Amino acid sequence: MLYLINGTANSGLFHHLEMTSVVSQKRGKRMISTKELEQVKNTIVFDSFIKAMSVLKKHKKIMVSISGGSDSDLVLDIIEKCKTEDNDVHYVWFDTGLEYQATKDHLVYLEEKYGITIEREKAKKPIPTCCKEFGQPFLSKYVSEMLARLKRAGFKWEDKSYEELLREYPNEKTGVRWWCSWYTEQRHFSYPSQFDVRRNKWLKEFLIKNPPTFDISSKCCTYAKKKVSKEYTKNFKADLIVIGVRQAEGGIRATAYKNCYSYNSKQHADQYRPIFWYTDEDKAYYEEHFDIRHSDCYTKYGLRRTGCVGCPYNRNIDEEMKAIQAYEPKLAKACENIFNDAYEYTRAYKTFYAVMQEKEKHQMEGQKTLYDV
Repeated sequence: MLYLINGTANSGLFHHLEMTSVVSQKRGKRMISTKELEQVKNTIVFDSFIKAMSVLKKHKKIMVSISGGSDSDLVLDIIEKCKTEDNDVHYVWFDTGLEYQATKDHLVYLEEKYGITIEREKAKKPIPTCCKEFGQPFLSKYVSEMLARLKRAGFKWEDKSYEELLREYPNEKTGVRWWCSWYTEQRHFSYPSQFDVRRNKWLKEFLIKNPPTFDISSKCCTYAKKKVSKEYTKNFKADLIVIGVRQAEGGIRATAYKNCYSYNSKQHADQYRPIFWYTDEDKAYYEEHFDIRHSDCYTKYGLRRTGCVGCPYNRNIDEEMKAIQAYEPKLAKACENIFNDAYEYTRAYKTFYAVMQEKEKHQMEGQKTLYDV
């Protein structure tokens, strides 16, 4: 859906927006003005406003998930520019029990900037409790879930065929399929499926040599965010959930969606992702054009992205921990206590990975030398 033709906005569209703007001002609505929209030269950003206006017009009770991160800042700004007095918008932040003080301060800044209230919802079980009760996260949500399933089944971490392992663990087909890279082999993928152990190079070899000795789980996300969000949506009777997911982020979270909008007849709440199509360049344009200020996590701590504090899923966790230690030392100490086993296991895997890569490199060089001879 493009509204810019050769860099020029469609005149009919702007006539409609001008008429809408006049009505909006009379009714006290907070819609972006036609003049402001005319100044947006980025097609993706321009389209996101038109889409947002269209989506919000069709919904009444809207829950906007606010994380305090940079993508979330853009989503909030878009909703504030496009919502009308007919929309009952609730901004909600889910407190995981392990949060940056910088994020908490940023929420206050956002409330003052936009004149809004951001509701704080406590976790069903905070992250420290989840890690103690269920286990610590390792590498990724999906990997953690698969390891937890196999561990519960009494898996022996052996390199056997799919058929053999399925006979040994008939009630754990999902975990066995992951372990044997079943999806990649069955569907003849040229690259390991995201649902197979081979997606993380050398992980299977690492686990065989170093079976996990501590409990691993992905349930911290379930109890700290997912269950709370689901309950809030139900109690609020929201008919639209707005989240800040971008396709350019990659990962299972982004690849779970094909576009910016999902219908959900079961929960009676559709899901809308206003910046789904934004590339990093589009995002940078929006930030500069609308003078978006992010939290100190970005501008002071130097973090590239913020998720759950100190989460072992973060591939740049060592970099993040250095920043936390420098600016929020008490929080850093808490993370070390909560995720210690996962941190050590991740470091061991990275070391193993580096060694195996070096061995592979030497083998390839040896083969190349032999071929040259």
